[in-house]
Amino acid sequence: MKIIVLGATGLVGRAVAAALEPRHDVIAVSRASPVSADLRDPASLDALFGEPADALVCCAANVPLRPLAELTDEQVLDDLRGKLLGQVALARRAAAHLGDGGSITLTGGTFDEPVPGSGLGALVNAGLEGFVRSAAAELPRGLRINVVSPGWITETLEAMGEQGGTPVAVVAEAYRALVEGDATGTTVRPR
Repeated sequence: MKIIVLGATGLVGRAVAAALEPRHDVIAVSRASPVSADLRDPASLDALFGEPADALVCCAANVPLRPLAELTDEQVLDDLRGKLLGQVALARRAAAHLGDGGSITLTGGTFDEPVPGSGLGALVNAGLEGFVRSAAAELPRGLRINVVSPGWITETLEAMGEQGGTPVAVVAEAYRALVEGDATGTTVRPR
């Protein structure tokens, strides 16, 4: 399969590309790569589909932790445009361009327990999960759409001097399984 991996220079994106590369032709995409894209730039998303592809994986989205009392309207809109609306726009384009039976895998996020500053992220991620669940029923030509909700990554926590989380290799395996499998409309929380 020919698979576009958006966000391929980040921790999760690199691991996902590495998990897929042994069996697939991976096109690694970031804001700074030869093939570049940004979830906030619709024209760059259009350009991703100049050549046929079988699957799309988006690992590019995030929402920073910010205390609710300090959030500005601009920050709320920016985070909605980036992680939620950007991935919806990407999925719409992928649905129009991927080959029959293709796979779209997006990135959500979750915390087992609420974390201070995670309110906006929770809103965005819940919206993304709802979108995926509903969009799966509408996709044509046997296309599939899913979302991975990784939570804290072990390597990120270690860099912060903390312990716990899910190893990035386990998270990458969840993406690979969705791309190669037959699930649709699901949210996977790797553990």
